[in-house]
Amino acid sequence: MVRESILVAARDIMRAEGVGALSLNEVARRVGMKPPSLYTYFASKHALYDELFRGGMITYRRRLAKLLQSHGLTADVIPAVIADYMAFADENPDLYALLFERPVPGFVPSEESMVEARGLLEDGERWWQQALDAGIARSGLDAAATRDLVLALMHGLTSLKRANEPDAPIGSGRFSPLIPAAAGLIEAAWMRQGPE
Repeated sequence: MVRESILVAARDIMRAEGVGALSLNEVARRVGMKPPSLYTYFASKHALYDELFRGGMITYRRRLAKLLQSHGLTADVIPAVIADYMAFADENPDLYALLFERPVPGFVPSEESMVEARGLLEDGERWWQQALDAGIARSGLDAAATRDLVLALMHGLTSLKRANEPDAPIGSGRFSPLIPAAAGLIEAAWMRQGPE
């Protein structure tokens, strides 16, 4: 219960002031304890970041897995994944920054957390490998490079939206309306409906 209260307070601070502005003194004040008492729950500020990183990565992996499962091996999944990544960033700007932008100097996720991060990459690579093997996608790249190129496009649109229009609903503004066009580029270059 106390541990969860600490995580909630930390996220509130990061959402309001930026991920790098997390202060253990402020977390302690918000949960009604003295700063040294926080060390009973987290050995350091980086340990707190690490717990948030791991939890955020698990949350995003589950969300993506559900989306991939619901769409299967279809081109329809491309705009859905891009839009959902953008929605995750809008709903969880603190976690999005911590997971995908690394805004904290010196913070390196623990090996336990990196297992989740690598798992996310492996999940994407596995989906693309299945699409390539089934003949649904023909990128001319291996599955990992195919995934990484899509990630770069997806992250670029999301990062631009977050930087320029953080409060614009998805579907409005300059960048999120480009999701169908971005997905269309991928589909036109790489995808076809159904296996041969």
